[in-house]
Amino acid sequence: MRGAPPPGWARVLPSALLAGVCAAELISPEPLDIGFLLGAIPPLAVLAHGPVATAVLGTLAVLVLTVPVFNLNDPGSTDVLTVCFVSVLSVLLSYVRSSRDAQLVTERAVAEAAQRAVVPPLPERVGPVRCAGLYRAAQSGTLVGGDFFDVRAGPYGVRAVMGDVQGHGLSAVATVASLLGAFREAALDQPDPEAVAARLDRRLAVDSAGEPHAELFATAVLLDFSADARAVRIVACGQAGPMLLRDGRAVELDVEPCTPLGLGLAEATPPRVVSVPLRAGDRLFLASDGVTEARDAAGAFYPLAERLPGLAAEDPVTLAERVWTDLVRHCPDVQDDVTMLVLAPRPGDGP
Repeated sequence: MRGAPPPGWARVLPSALLAGVCAAELISPEPLDIGFLLGAIPPLAVLAHGPVATAVLGTLAVLVLTVPVFNLNDPGSTDVLTVCFVSVLSVLLSYVRSSRDAQLVTERAVAEAAQRAVVPPLPERVGPVRCAGLYRAAQSGTLVGGDFFDVRAGPYGVRAVMGDVQGHGLSAVATVASLLGAFREAALDQPDPEAVAARLDRRLAVDSAGEPHAELFATAVLLDFSADARAVRIVACGQAGPMLLRDGRAVELDVEPCTPLGLGLAEATPPRVVSVPLRAGDRLFLASDGVTEARDAAGAFYPLAERLPGLAAEDPVTLAERVWTDLVRHCPDVQDDVTMLVLAPRPGDGP
């Protein structure tokens, strides 16, 4: 919440410089004209210390400059006044920096609470489906960007969604919140996954109706598990379907994507629903284009289908973390939002 702490050298340097000047003067048989170094101690203290510590270090610098035992070549009154002025100014700067840091901590806490309200952490299990989600936003310091996912239980079974809205970063959070709200309502009201997709499509169309050049759209994959988790119905809207991990192999399910959400074309081209039977031990892996389109230094795409069987794990969380680690190894400078959703249905388990 407070961000990265100051580096260790920034904390140690003022004290080390003060000790070094004192030691050099005590060891040298002749006076050394190095008193000017003491003027650098208070500004250096501002980098990593608060007003009190900065004031203490500034006071010690003035004492070392004026105490005869250190024999700093008889500094004049101008030198002493300069170090005093720099010390007072450094204390003021340290106070301003500490106040701004405290304000930043508060703002980060509010931002994190708001973003977690939009995309709360997934539970380990929803009904008969174990699940795990991993999200890494492209915009540094944010928890939410242009990708989204959610898993909800309702009267028609467990529904899951993963998608990507136009744009990324904080500018896309409003669209993500709108889509997730529509999904959570539709999961309770609509009996079929294609009806849920139509509700999301209408939500985006309504949101962009007042903007003549909004061009607001999103891609998404919707999954609808049966009550006993022995089958899943899948609807893909402008996005590839999930990969099925079974018997040590990874197979991309043959799901024909329909038009993206928000273009108002759901009625003209209704989405195709694909039903897939499931067995014990099956896992469904969904990834955003931040995974599939990541490239290494040579321009090669990340080979998800090839790597996935070797990274498979029984625990969904472990599987997502392994893929993320392998992805960063392949492409250290990931530029897009990265989202993964792992679903492990357990046929026969009750809610």
